[in-house]
Amino acid sequence: MKRKLLSVCVFGTGLFGIDTAQAYDLPVVNLGLTTFLDGAPPAGAGWYFQEYFQNYSANRFRDQNGKSLGLPRQQLDYQVAVTQISYFSDLRLGNATLGMNAVLPFVTSMDVDDGLNNAALKAQSGVGDLLLGPMIQFDPIMGPDGPRFAHRIELQVNLPTGKYDSKHDINPGANAWSFDPYWAATYWFTPKWTASVRAHYLYNGKNDDPGPGFGGADDMQAGQALHANFATEYAVTPQLRLGINGYWLKQITDTKVDGHEVSGRREKVWAIGPGAMYSFSKEDHVFVNAYFEQDVENRPEGSRVQVRYVHHF
Repeated sequence: MKRKLLSVCVFGTGLFGIDTAQAYDLPVVNLGLTTFLDGAPPAGAGWYFQEYFQNYSANRFRDQNGKSLGLPRQQLDYQVAVTQISYFSDLRLGNATLGMNAVLPFVTSMDVDDGLNNAALKAQSGVGDLLLGPMIQFDPIMGPDGPRFAHRIELQVNLPTGKYDSKHDINPGANAWSFDPYWAATYWFTPKWTASVRAHYLYNGKNDDPGPGFGGADDMQAGQALHANFATEYAVTPQLRLGINGYWLKQITDTKVDGHEVSGRREKVWAIGPGAMYSFSKEDHVFVNAYFEQDVENRPEGSRVQVRYVHHF
């Protein structure tokens, strides 16, 4: 059974988040687009606009044992732009603020080379699936020198609104809904040094028009998965923060095809790399992050570089 190979990984949710295109049964998820200070909005309540630009490049497609697939060439390159609108309201629920998040990715360029004139793998670019999620931002726990801990919960839903064609192995849209709630938190060791984490649980609905790699099946349902982003950074100046960022994903149940579990398709990956954040003001911030993937199973193995701009109105 030919393996599907890509998904526009889009920022999970909350104030930050998304991921990119990659090998998959799994849909759009946030792998590495949320990094520093993820547990709290940088400028308090109100409207936020974010734009992400990411480049991903892989020259290996890994199987269930982490071995390269038997294709003459294994090259995948793509660029994705993601627009995110977030709103942190004045509505209160105990010691927390209510908010809402919307994320829309667009795969601007997609190039896959299987060495067989794309006889094995066909791909297309276009608009990805819309991500929506209500969120609860808890008030920070304060210390003598400022915040010590801040966290947020979001109930993210991915809607099957993106471009999808079952004749293609790689599509911007998943043609299935998914539920991907998360918890994000930031801890301040000192006013200059923080660590952040975002932990997701992913549950997927059915795709009732699976691609050519599923041998004419009536439907497929990707397995459940856990994934997380992690980062730590240090403020070397009031404007510039430097640090390390990473992500991790592990599929924990088998994909189902026509209601039957199919073994050997579970995905796994982790990645790490350097990152930086520059604050032009309290309202405007730029993040730059790089990732190098490791221990990959049933996915492409590559590297990615992303730039994210955050503006508070």
